[in-house]
Amino acid sequence: MNPAVHPIETTVERTILILAGRRTVFRYFTDPERFAAWWGAGSTIEGRVGGKMRIRFPNGESVSGEVLEIVPDSFVSFTYGYDAPGKPIPPGGSRVTVSLEERRGGTLVTLRHEVPDAKTRDAHVAGWRHQMAVFSTVVADEQHAGLPALLDRYFAAWNARLPEEIRAALEASVAEDVEYRDAFGALFDREELAAHLALVPMYMPGLTLRRAGEPRQCQGRGLVDWVAEGTDGAAKARGTNVFTLAPDGRLARVTGLWAPG
Repeated sequence: MNPAVHPIETTVERTILILAGRRTVFRYFTDPERFAAWWGAGSTIEGRVGGKMRIRFPNGESVSGEVLEIVPDSFVSFTYGYDAPGKPIPPGGSRVTVSLEERRGGTLVTLRHEVPDAKTRDAHVAGWRHQMAVFSTVVADEQHAGLPALLDRYFAAWNARLPEEIRAALEASVAEDVEYRDAFGALFDREELAAHLALVPMYMPGLTLRRAGEPRQCQGRGLVDWVAEGTDGAAKARGTNVFTLAPDGRLARVTGLWAPG
């Protein structure tokens, strides 16, 4: 069968915005280790036209295929079929295409799986929904592996006193168009945030802000707890920051929440 042409009624389509750079996302279709990190042990891909693709599922089933087309950082297409006999898609019996588009918040990934019939399409919708979520999680975990150090640089900006120190810490930790909100601020770029932090010694005299515990993030969105300590080392206030990460790994949005009490 020719996997190249199927009507929309027999196509699974899934689109997701991954909060990572397009080059980082694309490497998961050319690097066998990254492909296996997405699909699981025993899975692999050769990132070239004619290269072999294999997916091994946790239940022992396997899928194989061949790369049909590849455009660096933009597009990949491969055949997809089950190795075991009696399955709805035989080897070479369907085609998967993945396109990547740069967007302000990350990389828009569109996957289309062209299958033989509507029944087979319906049987694969939930699986692709799951796998695309796993894909987003795995890519974000790689892109943002340095998250604790990034957040420490961000909190260092709150503790800096010289304007040049504040700006240097912010340049290393937040996007230029960062959006910051808390009970006392609604700010929409790095310069506004720097001006806001310059006033911290006036409104929070003697306090030092630091990260409390490990941050938690899923697919580029997460939480980090913080504590404001006085000169005696005692906690004077606590709270949580809700954040969204930019494709380059810095903070794109931060909302500061103060704990009650």
